[in-house]
Amino acid sequence: MTDFRLAPYPGFPGIQGQLLLVILDGVGLYRGRDEGFEGNAFDLATTPNLDRLFRDAPVSMELKAHGLAVGLPSDQDMGNSEVGHNAIGAGRIFEQGAQLVQQAIADGSLFEGDVWRCLVRRVVDQRSTFHLIGLLSDGKVHSHIDHLVALLRRLAAEGVARIRVHVLADGRDVDPVSFDRYLEQLDSVLDEMADEGIDAAVASGGGRMKITMDRYNADWDMVRRGWDTHVQGAGRSFSSAAEAVEVLRRENPGIIDQDLPPFVIEGGDGDPLGPIDDGDSVVFFNFRGDRAIEISQAFTEPDFDRFDRGRLPDVLYAGMMEYDGDLKIPSLYLVNPPAISRTVSEYLVHNGVRQLAVAETQKFGHVTFFWNGNNSEPFDRELEDWVEIPSNEGPFDIAPEMKAREVTDVVIEDLGDRGHRFIRVNLANGDMVGHTGSLEASISAMEVVDECVGRLEEAVREAGATMIITADHGNVDMMFEVDRATGDLKRDPSGNPVIKTSHTLSPVPWCIVGAEAREFRANPEIAEPGLGNIAATILLLLGFEAPADYLPALIVPS
Repeated sequence: MTDFRLAPYPGFPGIQGQLLLVILDGVGLYRGRDEGFEGNAFDLATTPNLDRLFRDAPVSMELKAHGLAVGLPSDQDMGNSEVGHNAIGAGRIFEQGAQLVQQAIADGSLFEGDVWRCLVRRVVDQRSTFHLIGLLSDGKVHSHIDHLVALLRRLAAEGVARIRVHVLADGRDVDPVSFDRYLEQLDSVLDEMADEGIDAAVASGGGRMKITMDRYNADWDMVRRGWDTHVQGAGRSFSSAAEAVEVLRRENPGIIDQDLPPFVIEGGDGDPLGPIDDGDSVVFFNFRGDRAIEISQAFTEPDFDRFDRGRLPDVLYAGMMEYDGDLKIPSLYLVNPPAISRTVSEYLVHNGVRQLAVAETQKFGHVTFFWNGNNSEPFDRELEDWVEIPSNEGPFDIAPEMKAREVTDVVIEDLGDRGHRFIRVNLANGDMVGHTGSLEASISAMEVVDECVGRLEEAVREAGATMIITADHGNVDMMFEVDRATGDLKRDPSGNPVIKTSHTLSPVPWCIVGAEAREFRANPEIAEPGLGNIAATILLLLGFEAPADYLPALIVPS
């Protein structure tokens, strides 16, 4: 049994007031803040509070928030909110979904497991169809096309004769208009399989922000549209995915991949090519959990009531991974998720520390589920309070302020009441608005975030509290694509900058301000600080010595 008792920090009793951690979602530091870049919404925004705080804070630094520093396969992999909050909350680095799936495919363990064998045996014995649903890209945030290709090739090798792929367009973790490229890669594999006598084809699809991949119960209509498209084969039909994308783009000038309407591929008889039917097997091949949970519930819950599923096929459904370890969603999965244990919140509740987590719906799971090591329930309901502010519906570039002010109000009230010893809050604007690709809206979003940080700073000062400001990954810092090799801005044939909607490889800011911030200095023993160092820093500020296997604190008492 784990001993969660924490020793006092040697020679330091902890700060006197509350500790507030502010996570500026999606706010990176591209090329530093002084060199300028015409696509850097953070630089272009008027942010006097953040500028001053990062410049004048007693201790400030940049943190690595991508690649190996957050458990991804290589330093060419962008960070994301899931792995970022995992790293911040866990205090150590765990290999994440992309790496775990890659390893399970490479060593063959994915295909040797009972779940895979049952999925394959079902369709071989019943001469039914194997369906693969997921995000078609190489973003490594939710999925990777290489994983899909590996599954397809293995199905062919194991004698599965009929396969249907239901593709979701990305345009968010990769170039905003790049779906054609991934479809071409997939089609080349499917053509090879056809030459081998295997009936394998794309059956349906649509943009990830239009169908299937909702999260945090924000928009169940997205999931319903995905269900109707993938399962029922209901929707606007085309002869191929390529034709669907061509027509939909022509009808919707300027549309980016994530917003493509749903489409269904029809067969030669005019009927849907691949609706999901009794006896079929289904794998959702995304490895990341937040946007895979709801569609998994629709497939697996007998008393599901979020929408009318209509014809409910008898299928065997599995996820690439277990998406919610507490709720066991789904019950069948191919690769074990990262076993994140002993998070900073779990230590704090065992040591009597009251905590508050606040965010709007779009990032609520990040300061709760992901922060707590992929656990959807508090460790102690008496000591942990979670406050969710419902997010607006509709495009975030239309209302870039989102619910930042309302989230800030909750934190300020708690600082005034001195109700919780440790507060963590996520301001979602930088990431959610940055993903829209709108530079103007992202600039507005950063100005609202700056306003909220200014209000938090004032409340921290009045309460005698201490505040840490940081981020989980970059996004708004690079709203236009840049050639990694040359550093030059990418331009389209008309000479316009190519819009970037994905995360970045940028470091993120970190600083400490408030009542006792001047009592600390940067830890000289850390050569390359990262998000994983924040948990031990929290424990130090609260007067505790971190567990021996935690990454060291970013600061030490002066």
